[in-house]
Amino acid sequence: QVQLVESGGGLVQPGGSLRLSCAASGFTLDNYAIGWFRQAPGKEFEGVSCISSSGRITSYADSVKGRFTISRDNAKNTVYLQMNSLNSEDTAVYFCARRWGSSCLDYVSMTGFGYWGQGTQVTVSS
Repeated sequence: QVQLVESGGGLVQPGGSLRLSCAASGFTLDNYAIGWFRQAPGKEFEGVSCISSSGRITSYADSVKGRFTISRDNAKNTVYLQMNSLNSEDTAVYFCARRWGSSCLDYVSMTGFGYWGQGTQVTVSS
């Protein structure tokens, strides 16, 4: 059974950092691209970042570029999202998702992401 479980969310002050984890089970992580998405209250889903199956290719939304870093540890079956310099615009529920294939091409369309975690809340507030 394919499962993705996010963790690491919470309340953080502006300028702070969090590291989200996406723990995978039921499949071999290194065969698939993994994406991070978020949904803020009253807004549509937004593609935040993606990492290819090999880990050699990463993509970021313009809104997080330079502040967020995606990485993966296939031995631990886990993908991470390090989030620095957080601001109120980053407040959202964050989801990780597994793509059918190994590429992050056009990940923002959310096409091909068939398995999703339950999400973890990130709140940036003073």
